[in-house]
Amino acid sequence: MTSSSGPALTPVDLPGEGPLVLVMDVDSTLILDEVIELIAEHAGTRDEVAAVTEAAMRGELDFAGSLHARVATLEGLSVEVLDRVRAAVRLTPGARTLVSSLVEAGHVVGLVSGGFTEIVDDLARELGIPTARANHLEIVDGKLTGRVTGPIVDRPGKAKALRDFANQADVPMEQTVAVGDGAN
Repeated sequence: MTSSSGPALTPVDLPGEGPLVLVMDVDSTLILDEVIELIAEHAGTRDEVAAVTEAAMRGELDFAGSLHARVATLEGLSVEVLDRVRAAVRLTPGARTLVSSLVEAGHVVGLVSGGFTEIVDDLARELGIPTARANHLEIVDGKLTGRVTGPIVDRPGKAKALRDFANQADVPMEQTVAVGDGAN
């Protein structure tokens, strides 16, 4: 199989016996953007959020604390902003081909993100990815509250998701691949 960007992966290109589990981060990996920065642009806090994001990605800040601080700047935004952000998200070149090639070959692909289910779940559906984990923005009366709900998907949360996805697919950890950027 080939695509306009060149040959796609085939099962013989991949090491080991049986299916692989590929788990990808979303922001600046599957997509070219940082979703929280796109949302923050609508709140007028993009520069502030970007500075905190960069420090967190370098491992200089605790992710959970930095997430709470960045999300707090979004308080009061209309939930409609999320639709505009989703429309603005750009897939990394080759991402669609990678995912479809792996799925067609019988491999498992999952997404894990320190971003938000409100965007990640749509991306997963669009790409035919059955498993995704991300943080949940709290929304009350059609507005972002500036808080997240539920467990935080951070570095340990992403590692747990990889193990969970592999266990669900009955694939040994030696047949897993995690792809991401920064300190996570």
